[in-house]
Amino acid sequence: MDFQIIQNVSYIIASALFILGIKRLGKESTAVSGNFMSALGMFIAVSVTAISFVDPLVAIVGIALGAVIGSVIALKVKMTSIPEMVALFNGFGGLATYLIAWSEFTNGNLGAAQHVLIMLTVFIGGVTFSGSLIAYGKLSEKISIGKGSIISNLFVFVLYAAVLFLGFAVATPWLPEAIIFSNYFIFLLGLALLAGIGFVLPIGGGDMPVVISLLNSLSGIAAAFAGLLLLNNVLIVAGSLVGASGLILTVIMAKAMNRSIGNILFVGYASAASTSAKTQEQGEVKPITTDDAYLILENASSVLVVPGYGMAVAQAQHVVRELGELLENNGTEVKYGIHPVAGRMPGHMNVLLAEANVSYDLLVEPDDVNPSMDTVDVAIVIGANDVVNPSATEEPGSPIYGMPIIEVHNAKTVFVLKRSMSSGFAGVENPLFFRPNTRMLFGDAKSSISALVSEFKD
Repeated sequence: MDFQIIQNVSYIIASALFILGIKRLGKESTAVSGNFMSALGMFIAVSVTAISFVDPLVAIVGIALGAVIGSVIALKVKMTSIPEMVALFNGFGGLATYLIAWSEFTNGNLGAAQHVLIMLTVFIGGVTFSGSLIAYGKLSEKISIGKGSIISNLFVFVLYAAVLFLGFAVATPWLPEAIIFSNYFIFLLGLALLAGIGFVLPIGGGDMPVVISLLNSLSGIAAAFAGLLLLNNVLIVAGSLVGASGLILTVIMAKAMNRSIGNILFVGYASAASTSAKTQEQGEVKPITTDDAYLILENASSVLVVPGYGMAVAQAQHVVRELGELLENNGTEVKYGIHPVAGRMPGHMNVLLAEANVSYDLLVEPDDVNPSMDTVDVAIVIGANDVVNPSATEEPGSPIYGMPIIEVHNAKTVFVLKRSMSSGFAGVENPLFFRPNTRMLFGDAKSSISALVSEFKD
């Protein structure tokens, strides 16, 4: 049998596994099998492609090396670093397509359609790679440069210049030879990388979940273009799936923040913050001890836990689940309020709670819980800030006004677990801390909740 037929059939099987895998990722009960199916599909696709190489040994060595590196990263990465890891994965996906397009260009004998695909793939892949590295730096708080600095303004200028030059590079097959210089492609290679920096550098850290989702989509689009260049069906399918799903998720995330994608990418919180007055402190902060918090929780009939990045930093998800189980054993109804942009990547809190074996049925979204928030006896906010900020609903001048939030301020009592009074990732002050029904439980979230667990067990 012709090997090409076997290869194409294998690609169809791999594509089907990708589609089924993504579908099964939509439910907690099937997510593990969905992940396995997608991984199996990728293994089939890569293996069949490697066999077709002139020197399969080189491909096999590359596969083995990549498998070892990926396994080590997956085993050693902390749950708090998952967003950074996702950003890097997006980046290296972009780098792969960038190098593929570069290789195809050096092969020569290009038709006009191939030329256009190469230029677009180089640009999108380069922007995805360098932009993802900047996203990684912002998520890990190693890069604090934002909108308005001289450096970010310089790179924004480079970004616009790169877009204009991309138009020139795409049009070269139809331009007079007299205006085409020999090294224009090398120039585009460099500009694409600098454009990625200019694209992400000005965007605030609070918007990184949306940026990660968009970069994921861009890496998929670049992969689909690379598949068209190589006439590789499975790469086209896989890239299209990633590109489409990433774009859909980006739109969902932007909607959850009540902002347009354009506002997130090109305006952000910074401009709004500059035109609005800083939130004034209302009342006084009321600290509470774990002993007093225990007495209130012991008599509560309903509790809503709202996790945020602080729970991830403290690695408190397991003790949070233990506290929830103790409350349920005490006759308390426990739910977990999950905001779409809580944490540093889409689904960050879902992943953490799933790791701790919290039942997916106990997770509720803002629209599910806000209408009945006034019946909740205690809302426990663990490190979340911007997604529970009442300024979003009560202060028209606030930078986050209009953003859907979990309205914990309407609960009968609110416990806020924080290390300090610092503002959230968006840099917006939170008047929730000064509400008369709010009690601040300062300290490491894991230690504080462990103390509450000990009280229930005594």
